Amino acid sequence: MSNFPALEIKNLVKKYGEKVAVDNISLTIPKGSFFGLLGPNGAGKSTTIHSITGITQPTSGQILVDGVDVVKEYKLARTKVGLSPQEFNVDIFATPEQLMDYMGGYYGIPHDIRKARIDELIKRFDLEEHRKVKFQKLSGGLKRRAMLGRALIHTPDLLILDEPTAGVDVMQRHDLWAYLKEMNEGGKTIILTSHYLEEIQYLCNDIAIINHGRIIAHGTKEEFMKEGKSIEQTYLEIIKSEKTI
Repeated sequence: MSNFPALEIKNLVKKYGEKVAVDNISLTIPKGSFFGLLGPNGAGKSTTIHSITGITQPTSGQILVDGVDVVKEYKLARTKVGLSPQEFNVDIFATPEQLMDYMGGYYGIPHDIRKARIDELIKRFDLEEHRKVKFQKLSGGLKRRAMLGRALIHTPDLLILDEPTAGVDVMQRHDLWAYLKEMNEGGKTIILTSHYLEEIQYLCNDIAIINHGRIIAHGTKEEFMKEGKSIEQTYLEIIKSEKTI
């Protein structure tokens, strides 16, 4: 294992024409962290994630995943990151095992290794009975599990989850929390964005808030919960104080 942080963002700027979506942010996330990235809609979370994963090119600055520059060494950097997006950007007529197989093929994983990995992930996410069911027929919770399996097929060092429990019922949400905790305790570095702040409070050990493209708060969960406050209380106070400036 290298001594590099899981993720380093250095003076990242992303502009769309005259609009500044991400405004000179810097952030370091150590290996093994469960990191919560919070902010209102349009704050810059998705643009930051898209910059990390190569979906969009930074205007300036540098992003390193395990020491690998995501622009200069795009192919290598992409193998180190798994993304489970908020939107179901998949073929809805494909089955969970097909989705994982397609992604494994994209990363050039040999067939036999890919098949064994798919079987492992299908079992891990309790998808045995649903492995050959079309994605469109799955419940919300099963769709999220299939998306997680797809994101993990190439065993990435860093897993990014964008609203992974959106539209999932309470029981299935808690099941997903258990999976995520288990992965993190096994050494996986996870970045989580969520509007369910109790989810952030339960899972994350380090938190940052982004607003108007800038990091406006960053600290440990304990720091965010000082004086007996919940993450939600602290978050609302910080966001409201921004509006009064």
